[in-house]
Amino acid sequence: MGRAQYTKMIKTEAKRLGFLSCGISKADFLEEEAPRLEQWLNQNMHGEMGYMENHFDKRLDPRLLVAGAKSVISLLLNYYPQEKQSENTYKISKYAYGQDYHHVIKSKLRQLQEFISEQIGEVNGRAFVDSAPVLDKTWAAKAGLGWIGKHSNLLTQQVGSYYFIAELIIDLELDYDAPVTDHCGTCTACIDACPTEAIVAPYVVDGSKCISYFTIELKNEIPNDFKGKFDDWVFGCDVCQDVCPWNRFSKSHNEPLFNPHPDLLSMNKKDWEEITEDVFRKIFKKSAVKRTKFSGLKRNIRFLK
Repeated sequence: MGRAQYTKMIKTEAKRLGFLSCGISKADFLEEEAPRLEQWLNQNMHGEMGYMENHFDKRLDPRLLVAGAKSVISLLLNYYPQEKQSENTYKISKYAYGQDYHHVIKSKLRQLQEFISEQIGEVNGRAFVDSAPVLDKTWAAKAGLGWIGKHSNLLTQQVGSYYFIAELIIDLELDYDAPVTDHCGTCTACIDACPTEAIVAPYVVDGSKCISYFTIELKNEIPNDFKGKFDDWVFGCDVCQDVCPWNRFSKSHNEPLFNPHPDLLSMNKKDWEEITEDVFRKIFKKSAVKRTKFSGLKRNIRFLK
């Protein structure tokens, strides 16, 4: 069998495992991204996310992560929920409704890796889910899975942007996909709607002004300058995605592990304000919300009151 057959087999298996789509690009140095990333870091747009400065070279060249890497297989997994939180409550990002996506996706990636080894032979590689120096959105765009929108998220005409991105970087040559064109046009909905004006220019997000940064990454107190600007978000923020016209095509996921804890959807502001550590543990036992810890969640709620 040759590259074309291997490519087809991998994409078919990815679909069987529940991935929304699968695209493949050549593992190479990201020449265009290098100056962009450097400028973004130099302007301190990563705030206190010091890890963004680490492994600069590895972020730009997957061959430094996997010896002899030939292909970056990019995969999307839908998380758009069927049911959402009620209107008048404190909000968490839709991606955190169910179980922590790192575990859910890692399991699927392992299965895909095993399939490749069984069907194709000894192929070396590593799986990545948002926890290593990999520029996920850039690779997904190179693999033709969408374009990077003005809010810096990956967008597709078919299903919008509510999905996770993951990669398998392997030392096997495959057929590579071509990037798609940008379809943001003159639209500035995300820029206009951002509550903290974090989208400082089309395609440029100042991470240190983003509600997701303040409610998840920031360990200190939230600066008072942002008081009254959080639009009731206590973990993450979906505003730039919610207003994006392409997300009217979002379809509900079919991954049971992403379904929310039943108590989450019925919580009102009073429930959030009176939440105990036991209730926090029960509702967010396997959720990404644990990242902010109980103390962090309480800080975020206090900031909104």
